[in-house]
Amino acid sequence: MIENSFIFLPKIRKKKEEAIWKQGILNWDDFVSAENIKGISKRTKNYYDRQLIKAKHHLFQNPAWFSGKLPQTEIWRFYSYMQEEACFLDVEVDSYGKIILIGIADKNNFFVLVKKYNLTKNSLENLLKKYQMIITFNGGSFDLPKIKKQFTQSLPPIHLDLKPLCVNLGLLGGLKQIEKDLNLNRPEHLYGNPVDLWKTLHASQDKEYLDLLLEYNREDCENLQFLTKIVVQRMRAKVFKFLSPSNSNESNSLGS
Repeated sequence: MIENSFIFLPKIRKKKEEAIWKQGILNWDDFVSAENIKGISKRTKNYYDRQLIKAKHHLFQNPAWFSGKLPQTEIWRFYSYMQEEACFLDVEVDSYGKIILIGIADKNNFFVLVKKYNLTKNSLENLLKKYQMIITFNGGSFDLPKIKKQFTQSLPPIHLDLKPLCVNLGLLGGLKQIEKDLNLNRPEHLYGNPVDLWKTLHASQDKEYLDLLLEYNREDCENLQFLTKIVVQRMRAKVFKFLSPSNSNESNSLGS
């Protein structure tokens, strides 16, 4: 849906974007090919045309070009175009706030890095370098600042934080509460506290507690994937609620 978006252009906000869509200009190609657009001067349109042509080039060649150009609450628009290059990340910390485990999942794989086992700056960077988008729940305030402070600044260029979007959609509380509200229920034994599991692991050296910690984190990462699909679908419906069915061509006009 990023190719339907104009809010990364200077002085274009949501109301202006909606006004453009209501003229039947639903994507970048429509905009560039239009001779005139109501509310936009010829000179400004020529400038916007150049920016949209640049955007189309950078979308698949250099997504970092978009960094900082969209409000954080609109990053979800990238997902349908970047889901093959997206990862879902969840961090667990100890009682001192230090990272003990980082789980990273994509559509086909789950990787886990554990303190004192395989969690290093190099191992983390090697995993993350193949992704263009990173998806978290409250990662902008919690996970990513901790990773940057303790390990690396080298992160995927596009970050989608689901927490503010959930608030926007009326899905309140932490990840576990939202999972319950959406019937994404996890097994009862995985509602525990990862800090307690970590403490018990090091007190007992029992591998069973490590396995349980990994299972706990994997459940977090898998549910992030389900939550992302729900959030993107609902945000998409909310943004395009004013379009008539004849203008809501999912396959051609609104992307996948």
